[in-house]
Amino acid sequence: MCGRYSLTKSKTALENRFASEMLEDFVPRYNIAPSQVVPVITGDSPQGFSHFYWGVTPAFSKNKPVANKLINARSETIAEKLSFKSSFRKNRCLVPADGFYEWKKIGKKTKVPYRFVLHGEELFAFAGIWEQFETENGDTAHTFLILTTTPNSLTAEVHDRMPVILPPDLEAKWLDPHTPENVLLDMLRPYPEKEMMTYTVSPMVNQVANDNPYVIRKTLPMDQFGNYTLFG
Repeated sequence: MCGRYSLTKSKTALENRFASEMLEDFVPRYNIAPSQVVPVITGDSPQGFSHFYWGVTPAFSKNKPVANKLINARSETIAEKLSFKSSFRKNRCLVPADGFYEWKKIGKKTKVPYRFVLHGEELFAFAGIWEQFETENGDTAHTFLILTTTPNSLTAEVHDRMPVILPPDLEAKWLDPHTPENVLLDMLRPYPEKEMMTYTVSPMVNQVANDNPYVIRKTLPMDQFGNYTLFG
């Protein structure tokens, strides 16, 4: 599962990394959560960033409500599941990020937040799919989901799923409408653990309102109550 992520780089860095133009203003994000509007790149318009809702159909959608918890799609069933297969074939997107969060369970009540990044905390892209909805006012709104897969050895120490991170050389193929389905499915594998690192962060990340540089700082392992723990 991927329930929070970060995108802390500047607008210029994003445009340079993904060779796409961002017309809207962009403020670095440290604690992106479901239902928020964030930048993505679609196969329909790869030259520019779009801004979609993550995982939740807006309340003003008149034709297709989606559960609040529907923020990810399992890569193992993406091509067969009725609710996803059309978007997988026609509406794929890149979800720019520079880190994601998972929580390690320690006992029954304790959870410790971890941040996962690439070495150098470089920008990368999750594999995503998107949908389009009509609002009650007749406007168009868009939502996206992040695909997940089995964890590599690094993330497996914290969680039993991880988001699909696409290697840079496969990003264009993911967006290309002509890429065969079997090639797409082969992309949905765990990212190499040797190219990643992780560290514990403050339980401040648990609160969506805490969207500031403090939440990505390395801290001693603390549980969700802010108590220090011996478990890292």
